[in-house]
Amino acid sequence: MTRRMYKLLVVIVLLLVIVPTASASVRIDDNGQVPFYARIVRNEIIHNGRWAVIVFYRQPSCIPADFNMLDFFDFPDGTNLGAFDCQPPTTDNVTIWKNGPDVDFAPLKSMFRGLGAVPVWFVKLNELEAAVADDVLTIGELAGLPSLMQGSAKAYRETLYPGESHPITGGSIQFNANGWLEDGRFFQVRVKSDRDMTRVRIIFRPDSPF
Repeated sequence: MTRRMYKLLVVIVLLLVIVPTASASVRIDDNGQVPFYARIVRNEIIHNGRWAVIVFYRQPSCIPADFNMLDFFDFPDGTNLGAFDCQPPTTDNVTIWKNGPDVDFAPLKSMFRGLGAVPVWFVKLNELEAAVADDVLTIGELAGLPSLMQGSAKAYRETLYPGESHPITGGSIQFNANGWLEDGRFFQVRVKSDRDMTRVRIIFRPDSPF
């Protein structure tokens, strides 16, 4: 056996050993059944300096009036189903786990796709900051902000890489949303955020560019 063939065999053996290990992650289709309502988290408002943007994974109309949206999660507590009582979801999603949800604290990756009409709300950043100064934000408070503009995203894509150091918003997040405001204007949102930098682009147009 030549030295070249020997090296090739070593590479093949290594691949056979490594590939099954790398593919041992657990993929779960959650069908949008996630324990939260909207992407707004305590101390982490997504904004471009002027406008804050909130994406809803459940219809705003079914969020409990007394729920503090800054808590993000609303798990079942034995007396009610929490966010799971708010049906149907506005997105579907797939999660990738290293070992599985019964073992891992958070998934390695989550991917969301809008189901055709994802609610997206925009409010002036200064108004939202004033509203959350008491560390409480209800859906009624959010809906009552003077600058509120409600929209519906025809297309929505999100990729989330949760991090153990920040399990709520994750180590990084990217999402794109395209749709229309209630006044007929078209909007585009592009977000890319990690521990080091956040880039948020929000565009309002009189009509669709497509």
